[in-house]
Amino acid sequence: MARYHLHLLSDSTGETLENIAKAALAQFDGVENVVKHFWPMVRSESHLDRIMVDVAANPGLVLFTLVNRDTRRKLENKCRALGLPAIAALDAVSDALSNMLGQEAKARPGRQHAMDAAYFARVDAIQFTIAHDDGINAQNWEEADIVLAGVSRTSKTPTSIYLANRGYKTANIPIVPGSPPPPILFTLKHPMVIGLVTSAERLVQVRRNRLLSLNQSPDTDYVDEEKVKAEVAHARRMFADNGWPVLDVTRRSIEETAAAIINLFNERELQQAETS
Repeated sequence: MARYHLHLLSDSTGETLENIAKAALAQFDGVENVVKHFWPMVRSESHLDRIMVDVAANPGLVLFTLVNRDTRRKLENKCRALGLPAIAALDAVSDALSNMLGQEAKARPGRQHAMDAAYFARVDAIQFTIAHDDGINAQNWEEADIVLAGVSRTSKTPTSIYLANRGYKTANIPIVPGSPPPPILFTLKHPMVIGLVTSAERLVQVRRNRLLSLNQSPDTDYVDEEKVKAEVAHARRMFADNGWPVLDVTRRSIEETAAAIINLFNERELQQAETS
């Protein structure tokens, strides 16, 4: 089987370039024979010279994110001499943004990884979210950006963690018939409370698989379809009574659910800004 070589050169950690390559390769079958060569922190021409020895020995496609014009020009010239394609992975996006914003991009290696205020806000959000999972520390919920409510197995925890990684302080609370949530849930002012629901049939399937994975009996009220339907209906009534937005996660991935939540949150922020 023929082997193909893919060289990834970055003046930073290479994480962005690696994700781009991974996403692109996922569109093709039989990519097991693609050998990826990672070259991070390429910030000098002498370093590039050493890398090009390996590139010449293993010719293939070269993808790069280099902002230094001299290093970039040297790479392109060497690849041209070797007859190899060299693609600047972010050029099209940077050019489009430059046209839209009316300014030139800052040629600073690793700029996207700067430990700025957004980075520390994201760390703070992750710590908050972990400390407020599954209904705990309700006394601090007013500090949250988002509070997710839903019956068991509606992906509250993974969605919360995903949102935290996007910088949103997120708490979550299970809605259980016969076990009312803390009263503070109904008096929150700052956080946006969002209800998560799913179809009873899907919920029964997920819960049954969960019980089987734990070697527990799958014949309990937890997976009884009629009781699950009543449980979902109870949650929906609570959400409607309090005017909370509701998302059906039956056919949504974690990423899709989080994107919908962020859209709802941003819409509320815009409405509040317009009325203030």
